[in-house]
Amino acid sequence: MKRALVVIDVQREYFDGALPIRHPAGHLDSILAAMDDAAKAKLTTVVVRHHQPDPDSPMFRLNSDMWQLLDEVESRPRDLLIDKQLPGSFTNTDLNKFLKAHDIDTVSIAGYMTQVCCDTTARQAFHRGYNVEFLSDATGTLDVSNKAGSVTAEQMHESILVAQQMFISDVIDRAEWTKRIA
Repeated sequence: MKRALVVIDVQREYFDGALPIRHPAGHLDSILAAMDDAAKAKLTTVVVRHHQPDPDSPMFRLNSDMWQLLDEVESRPRDLLIDKQLPGSFTNTDLNKFLKAHDIDTVSIAGYMTQVCCDTTARQAFHRGYNVEFLSDATGTLDVSNKAGSVTAEQMHESILVAQQMFISDVIDRAEWTKRIA
């Protein structure tokens, strides 16, 4: 098995902006630990950054302060930085080409948000024939309310993890993942 850790959208918008991630506790520490563990194990690490196509967007506006990666992620080693404009990290990017060129067969998902970009990227990876590991405590979300209803971050996170485990991903925590890569 040859893995790549894919760290999705760990940007200031989720900490200091409009979409503060709140669940699960310790999500950022788990992401950073996974990045450190990947570096120690000499695994390929891909960092993904999102921006909205609208140059006047109030969130994830290209080159704005809230668009920036968190310093803790920016300062860690990575093999590739991918910029995307849609939830899936494979859509209109060179991610698949890069993974194939490096003979990667397993994609390990970490980052934000559990139900949007992490879920979409995991599904895209599965559809492209990759094994997928979804790091349950190294992904995160927030409470959501819209015209369809309301759901707590805990409910959202758990439902996505359960759906991922049904068919798409092997849902594991970061500690289990670290044992696998050791």
